[in-house]
Amino acid sequence: MSVPTITPKQLAELCQSGRKPDVVDVRSPVEFREVHVVGARNVPLDRLDPAAVAKARVGPAEEPLYVICRSGTRGRLACERFRAAGFTNVVNVEGGTLACVEAGLPAVRGQRAMALERQVHIVAGTFVLAGALLAWLVHPGFIGLSAFVGAGLVFAGVTDTCLMGLLLARMPWNQVKGPVAGCDAESSRAGVVT
Repeated sequence: MSVPTITPKQLAELCQSGRKPDVVDVRSPVEFREVHVVGARNVPLDRLDPAAVAKARVGPAEEPLYVICRSGTRGRLACERFRAAGFTNVVNVEGGTLACVEAGLPAVRGQRAMALERQVHIVAGTFVLAGALLAWLVHPGFIGLSAFVGAGLVFAGVTDTCLMGLLLARMPWNQVKGPVAGCDAESSRAGVVT
């Protein structure tokens, strides 16, 4: 069963009509702090509890819950989790935060951070290089390290689920000290970019 979607343009029109859509951003706290759509609240995918989110809904239960991430993939995964838990009124925002900012939706900008995708590239590349060098200099069995990372990358490509990314999202440098509550136009006016 496919997950319903909304385009950034449609989301902008919804906001401009005076309605306040309930938007949940499932990226890591550091990614959320860097830039997020005004009104979104942060519930990282690795800590997503659909029942708790549904209980803490900002809007009426009959209104859709809009799920957003960086580019749409984690949002789709979160929507699938909601649907599996029995909450079917969830909609994925196509293209994620990047597409929303590009479409001109108001966004809150904070401290810049290294994207999780870049971190995955750096760690995977380091392990592959280390495995190759250790196999060449120490023992041929170390080539298994490179093979393991390669298999993980194939798995990520086939399933659209990056286990290394989920693990890196939990690392201390990807966490934010203090609350990372959602922001609205009133509480974050100083950081709003339109």
